[in-house]
Amino acid sequence: MATIDQQFVEYIVKTLVNNPDKVSVDRIIDEKGVLLSLTVDPEDVGRVIGKRGATAQSIRTLLRALGTKNDARYNLKIVNTDNFEGAPKEAAEAPKEAPAEAALVDEVPSYDDEPEEEEEESSALAEKTRAELADLDDLDI
Repeated sequence: MATIDQQFVEYIVKTLVNNPDKVSVDRIIDEKGVLLSLTVDPEDVGRVIGKRGATAQSIRTLLRALGTKNDARYNLKIVNTDNFEGAPKEAAEAPKEAPAEAALVDEVPSYDDEPEEEEEESSALAEKTRAELADLDDLDI
């Protein structure tokens, strides 16, 4: 059963891509927070990341807002299951002994990237975001 955060990311991404049936979101919880691994069709990876990563950053911002409401820290990893573009054609066509592992397309932000002096501003922003999210509680995903 998918959790609300998985459903939220799936809903957003499925509206962006050409192959919504190939969208999957895996969820891992550890001491640092919740990591959502997003896998899409190889031809849709660029669409999900966007120019200069703008779309991916927007999805992460929405997840951060959801995390504020749920008292959780979310991170999004976009996984590319296709070969690297920089690999030579011969290497891509050569038979492989072991299955290729998924390659990370864009980096997961570090957990310690927020300076301490921004805590007060962050707290005010968190309160404002909680109020805005309270208005969106009736969103049916």
